[in-house]
Amino acid sequence: MREKISACVIVYNEERKLRRCLESVRWCDEIVVLDSFSTDGTVAVAKEFTERVYQQQWLGYVGQRNTVRDLAKNNWLLFMDADEEMSPALKDEIHRELDQGTGTYLGYEFPRQVYYLGKWIRHGEWYPDVKLRLFNKEFGRTEGEEPHDRVVVHGPIKRLKHPIWHYTYDDVVDHLNRLNRYSTITAQQRYAQGGRFRRANLILHPFFRFIKGYIIRGGFLDGTHGLAIATIASFGAFLKYVKQWELVLTHREGYRELPDARDVHHDDLA
Repeated sequence: MREKISACVIVYNEERKLRRCLESVRWCDEIVVLDSFSTDGTVAVAKEFTERVYQQQWLGYVGQRNTVRDLAKNNWLLFMDADEEMSPALKDEIHRELDQGTGTYLGYEFPRQVYYLGKWIRHGEWYPDVKLRLFNKEFGRTEGEEPHDRVVVHGPIKRLKHPIWHYTYDDVVDHLNRLNRYSTITAQQRYAQGGRFRRANLILHPFFRFIKGYIIRGGFLDGTHGLAIATIASFGAFLKYVKQWELVLTHREGYRELPDARDVHHDDLA
């Protein structure tokens, strides 16, 4: 007998992208949506697909994902983000796995492929970007330090071949705006945790981030897209450290209010 799956999605102001995501997981036995009191039509869109729509004040990524985990009725969970879509090939691959039985496997991971500026990205730091998203909740939960949450499964996992599709940024401006918010969060966390600022970080980290994405991981194979992605990632690394330097320089005892982390797609910029 095939295991039943609950698709779980945490959302905030995702009216434009959510329908595509939920349509791609209609095949699941249950869809659970946890909203953080969106101010657009997100809840109305979610209710087109499921009655199991809940609202919870933002607890951070770890808190929200573990809350939706506990709301799901089935043991097997599929975590999706609102700006993602399950590819038909991956759906079929999951069905084949479940039809033959999960055996000793308690979780499945698979690649995530980004659609950026009209092109599917196939190299660099953005691909394959493997994520563990399908798991037995009796043996797994979300852990990590904000904003870097991850599913941890205590047992054997298997990697599947086909991807989920990720429609991460609307355009370059959207990309830079999120990069700016994310770098502020990261800099403030480093400062709060006593992370030491080193001037060399302003030069070395951006340089090696570019080399890693564009040369080592083959980002150049994606042409101008790969060059843009690697360059912006390098700039993001610079922003993170220069903002930490700003905090040290001004000797702040408190920290500015964090940008709303619900608007930051942290997986894109880790």
